Amino acid sequence: MDTKIDQRKKKEKRFILLAVAIVILGGTAYYMASHPRTLMVHSNELMVKTVVVDNFEDFVVFQAQIEPLNSIFINVVEGGSVQEVFVENGEMVAKNMPIARLYNPNTELNYLTQETAIIEQMNQLNISKLSVRNQELNLSKDFVAIEHDYNQAKLNYHLNKKLYDREVLSENEWQNTQEKLRYEEERKSIIQKSLIKERESNKIQLKQISEALTIMQRSLTTLRQNKKNFLVLAPESGRLGSFEATLGQSIEAGKSIGKIDILSGYKLVAMVDEYYLDRIQENQYGQIEVKGKTIKVKVVKILPEVKGGKFETELEFIDKIPENLQEGLSVGVKLTLSEKEKKLVIPKGSFYTATQGKWIFVINENKAVRRKIELGRENPNFYEVVSGLKQNEQVIISNYGEYREIKELIIK
Repeated sequence: MDTKIDQRKKKEKRFILLAVAIVILGGTAYYMASHPRTLMVHSNELMVKTVVVDNFEDFVVFQAQIEPLNSIFINVVEGGSVQEVFVENGEMVAKNMPIARLYNPNTELNYLTQETAIIEQMNQLNISKLSVRNQELNLSKDFVAIEHDYNQAKLNYHLNKKLYDREVLSENEWQNTQEKLRYEEERKSIIQKSLIKERESNKIQLKQISEALTIMQRSLTTLRQNKKNFLVLAPESGRLGSFEATLGQSIEAGKSIGKIDILSGYKLVAMVDEYYLDRIQENQYGQIEVKGKTIKVKVVKILPEVKGGKFETELEFIDKIPENLQEGLSVGVKLTLSEKEKKLVIPKGSFYTATQGKWIFVINENKAVRRKIELGRENPNFYEVVSGLKQNEQVIISNYGEYREIKELIIK
């Protein structure tokens, strides 16, 4: 005979089991919330250092390249293909020494066309200039002839007047003599006025022609000078650098094909991390090591534009530099940002990558507890401690990659 199952008791049993599970989970959650997350680690996995008071010198170390104090780029004025190369990269060159020759047939033809047009215009202006002078000369000749006729009429007038007064000359002839003198006098006056105006006009016209000829002569000189731009010359004496022109290479106008390093001195050029942009100032001093000697340097220029997380700065040598210094040599620069002073410091470590200097593990017996801190300035060796740590406390400065969410380390 089958036994009847009590469904009511079965439901009560399920409810009790569910309640027990909830209590266990809640207890676990409460325990996890009220107790810090811990992790057991071996001591040989950790790098432990002591918080100390030491001489803190605020400085930065970076790499810089030795470059000539002054350089001049060699720019191509007229583009074309490289026809000849006269020197090689790295050679010493003198000012106006040929470096390379370019060739561009289209530009050459254009120059010839322009030169021919300018010469033809100059010839036309010279013809016009000669024509103006000939006109003035002809007018002067006419005036001389007219003045001669006037003087002759005047002489006849005085002679006939005497004859008329003596009643030797008839009235009709005397009137003709008077009319002749009046005519020649008026004719002379008109021609004289015309000659004055002609001379004034010609003077202005000749001045304009001369000015136009001067401009055209200047244009012709410039054009012929531009034809010489196919021959690339050294702008100054020095060492040729960055020169890689090859035969047949096509080079555009305005493009730089190299530079001349003027060997009057050297400077240091460095790309520095943008973190130091507001801390590096002009006239700050530093030092470098070259050929076993310590040489003082000084910041002379800062370019604040940041590229790729770095900005450019230039330094000059304070001390005498060694002879035969090699251009392009990379040296380490130690730049002092402040004088030495007693500060609470901790050594640098990879913990900073995970914490950004906002917290650190402080050791207490066999435990290491997470603690908030504040760090200030730094140099390649130390961080300056602003708050959160005391002298002689021990801290872990090794990598925190696996400890980001951990509150407490148990050290074995």
